[in-house]
Amino acid sequence: MKAVTIKTFGSAEGLAVIDLPTPVPTRGHALIDTEAIGVGGVDTLVRSGALAAYGFKEGHVPGSEVAGTVTAVGDEVDTSWIGRRVWAFTGVGGGYAEQAVAPVEEILPLPANLSAADAVTLGSSGAVARFALSRAHFGPGESVLVRGAAGSIGIMAVQLAAGAGAGAVAVTTSSAERGERLRKLGATHVLDRSGAGDEDAPAGYDVIIDIVAGTDMPSFFEKLNPNGRMVAVGMVGGPPPADFGMSMMAAFRKSMSFATFSADTVSAPERRAVRTEQFAAAGRGELRTVVHELLPLEQAVLAHRKMDAGEVFGRIVLIP
Repeated sequence: MKAVTIKTFGSAEGLAVIDLPTPVPTRGHALIDTEAIGVGGVDTLVRSGALAAYGFKEGHVPGSEVAGTVTAVGDEVDTSWIGRRVWAFTGVGGGYAEQAVAPVEEILPLPANLSAADAVTLGSSGAVARFALSRAHFGPGESVLVRGAAGSIGIMAVQLAAGAGAGAVAVTTSSAERGERLRKLGATHVLDRSGAGDEDAPAGYDVIIDIVAGTDMPSFFEKLNPNGRMVAVGMVGGPPPADFGMSMMAAFRKSMSFATFSADTVSAPERRAVRTEQFAAAGRGELRTVVHELLPLEQAVLAHRKMDAGEVFGRIVLIP
């Protein structure tokens, strides 16, 4: 099969298309002929070598989210999965390939009215956005800021917060054009990347969902209202400064909270329930997926260049 591997850590040019043996599903796993592969921010971090300390090595096949058809199953997996069209989370990688293996508890059947590309745009991002808002104890009427809202997680957080009755949904993004697109998805205020640019925006927020992190994170923590909550779900802008905790201590009397969130801490049944619900909602048109571009698997380098340049609104999807 054709697969994309990280030949060398660093720039997008470190990716290479190679031939690999078709994987064999082991106990509890299924083999999927991929129709669509999601390109996520974490993939670019893995490719760059920024996550090498977590065990990622050169030669790794990136990609954790695919959709396609089950063609084989391992031991202790119901053979009725074979031939079914599914979305799957592969885990730590292996998704950038014509065939991928995933644990059966991370596989969901797709509604007939949901495309494979839409599925990999929503599957992980929608669940992360939903659980992050829950972790922040968001309630109707509260003000929400989504930092880095043009990515697939941010787009879902905007829609979910607006749909759940947020008093205001502010977003940070890089251009007026992106801001207008986010308004159509539910944003009420558009800010630049520094958090400025809209005089009518709230002075403070009850909830901040942060996908960016980076050196500016402390200045956004300071935008929380008393009893406000910030939840970080990514660090596409790199890690926050080492002294980030000083911002929290300096605002001690405001009783503000900071948390990180990873879907790994949510049980598989909970993840499945939310994804099933969101797939159905997207199929009915109640949740909008935003596919930035469909690219052939062989153009993974171009996909990563676009990600690195900040050109992507929504999600790039690779097609084998």
